[in-house]
Amino acid sequence: MTKKTRFMATTITAAAVATALAVPSASADSSKFTDVSERYADAVNFLWANNVTSGVSETKFDTKSSVKRADAAIFIAKVMGLEPGGVYKDSGFTDVPKNAKWAVDALAENGIVSGKSTTKFGASEHLTRGEAAAMIVKAAKIEADSKLTETQFTDVNKRFAPYVQALVDEKIASGKDSKTFGTSMPVTRGELALFLNRGNAKFGYFDLMVMHMNDHHAYLDNFPYISTVVNELRAKNENNLLLHGGDVFSGDLYWNKYKGQADVVMMNYLGFDAVTFGNHEFDEGGSAVGHEALRNYILGAKFPVLGANLDFKGDQKLKDLYKGGIADNASGGEIYDGTIVEIDGQKVGMFGLTTEDTVNISSPADVEVLSYINRAKETVAALQAKGVDKIIAITHVGVDEASPEGSDQALAKAVPDIDVIVGGHTHIPLKEPITIANENGDKTLIVQAGQYGDYLGTLDVKFNPKGEIYWNHGELVKIDTKTMKADPKAEAVLAPFKAGKEELKKESIGVKSEVELSGARDSNAEGTSSVRHNETNLGNLIADAMLTKAKTLPGMDKETVVSVQNGGGIRTSIEAGDISVGSVMQVLPFGNPLAIIKSNGKEVKEALERSVGGSVIEGGKGLKEDGGFLHVGGLKFTYDSTKKSGERVLEVLVKEGEEYVPLEDTKTVYIATNSFTARGGDDYKVFEKASSEGRVSDPGFSDTQNLIEYLQSLGDKINPQVEGRIIDTSLETQQNGYKVPAGAAKN
Repeated sequence: MTKKTRFMATTITAAAVATALAVPSASADSSKFTDVSERYADAVNFLWANNVTSGVSETKFDTKSSVKRADAAIFIAKVMGLEPGGVYKDSGFTDVPKNAKWAVDALAENGIVSGKSTTKFGASEHLTRGEAAAMIVKAAKIEADSKLTETQFTDVNKRFAPYVQALVDEKIASGKDSKTFGTSMPVTRGELALFLNRGNAKFGYFDLMVMHMNDHHAYLDNFPYISTVVNELRAKNENNLLLHGGDVFSGDLYWNKYKGQADVVMMNYLGFDAVTFGNHEFDEGGSAVGHEALRNYILGAKFPVLGANLDFKGDQKLKDLYKGGIADNASGGEIYDGTIVEIDGQKVGMFGLTTEDTVNISSPADVEVLSYINRAKETVAALQAKGVDKIIAITHVGVDEASPEGSDQALAKAVPDIDVIVGGHTHIPLKEPITIANENGDKTLIVQAGQYGDYLGTLDVKFNPKGEIYWNHGELVKIDTKTMKADPKAEAVLAPFKAGKEELKKESIGVKSEVELSGARDSNAEGTSSVRHNETNLGNLIADAMLTKAKTLPGMDKETVVSVQNGGGIRTSIEAGDISVGSVMQVLPFGNPLAIIKSNGKEVKEALERSVGGSVIEGGKGLKEDGGFLHVGGLKFTYDSTKKSGERVLEVLVKEGEEYVPLEDTKTVYIATNSFTARGGDDYKVFEKASSEGRVSDPGFSDTQNLIEYLQSLGDKINPQVEGRIIDTSLETQQNGYKVPAGAAKN
């Protein structure tokens, strides 16, 4: 399709409702006209966005002037989707100006208008409200009772009665008062705009509210609040969809306890219309039970799970659920490429895509992952062959344009007939849609709603009769559990699962520590050991847990891999003794998943300079606290805090086999870290640059789960110590043989 309409996007937000939900609304500021009041704003914007009118001047629309019959013909013909240059039968009217002749001829040919005589249209006469009613009813093919001879209005004769009543019944028009329609009164430009906008659905225009989530990773505690927002949006928007961009599995303890069953129950309650597969849905494919949890999740779903670039025929657990192809109103409990739903008489097609990187960062086992671009092209063509011109891709591919593993932006450019991409995988909270404009005039909107149910994404889109988006408004609704009201029914559904999760928190991970695992902070910035300015045994464990998990990824065991954990992400200590699941969660409460940066020695050194580049305590006692201070795994380094910031790192050694060797600037190094740091958090511009260049991948494994698994791998008793991985050579005080800040607590 070729999109020739103006493409409007508004950022105007109306007053918040009880739950602080902002509802998008057009306003007069959305178009170029300065003389349009709030009453007419939406209607005038509708006409302007669809190239129906350019106003009476560059900045004036003039809502109060009467409409001439010739001008009204142009308005109505364009709203119908008719265009100048079409071949229309000559109406024979001799009084129609050249610019309006095509419209009058087109409407006359379709039986929508007639003339004042066989040769006179009355082009310069004002259109009456009665005539406008007749034209709109005929043009929009609104059903009218031809036998009706009178209405509630005393000034409506039997000629106009069927048309006036039809408009009133459709809530397109109303009377001047309860007894008078104003049949013979001239219709104003503002009134005609209102009539056409209110009746735009009858002309084939279509409004759709797309609500969306992605990457909630079993974090379900926000779902009752999300349910409240969804219910409010559905009440305000009859045409709506609720979609999910994948990664339902792996993260919060609901996953550990229920393996997706708590998620599917809550998703069913919210009423998702379609969901795609995230890479984490395949995490257990290599285990003894294979994709058993995934099978149970799909069987329990009342929504279709879509995966156009996934082939399940070889997987024993999933092949019987795999229907493939495109289904009308695809049912839950089955896997399809795509589905077609009918909303308000309009067909909307949806299909799913999953990152090709799944084979590297998860365990799809016998599930084959195909080219997402090729399968998107094939699926879009199949949808179009079924008469669908409104197409939504639900993807778990990622939004980063430069990513070598692919992106939603690359998809939009390669497959321009996709109207909306509801994305996931990169956990990006897009505050407003990304618009990709292609050379042929097509435009695609890309949305993504962060992670963990922190937001519900909303996208309000308006389509013209050709299936082209001419207006959109997208925003994220922040789920604030302190100010929002939870849906009590949703709370009741979640309650038994939540009780089970709380019990799991109390459970031991089966490991005892003989020493405190130190996440201590300075109390007075005078040299006390802190995870924010010196090495600690807990910081080492977290870094090693990330490093260990990273080395399990395909090919990583043969690469140089290091790990870094920002001290600001370590929130407390773990006392000596039995370690519980809950205590690990308190240490790492943010749920920042694992990310991998493809880097080099020079960039590693730059990151370490940032790590130790903060302010120095007076008197030469080392660094002040800085949340960006990095704990490290797979490397050791020394620095001098008395030197100029940016020039403090003296030596960096990386582990190759069992030996530590000097790090060369040109050496390729993979850095395992959390997603916050990998995207440039704590002012790590070197990592932000890597992310912008597509060098950050998102295997996404939970930081808490990584640490639990790593601690369990060390045995039932541990006694970790500070090892001299990070040494400030300017310090005098020694701990375990290594130089650390004066007064540091012993680990």
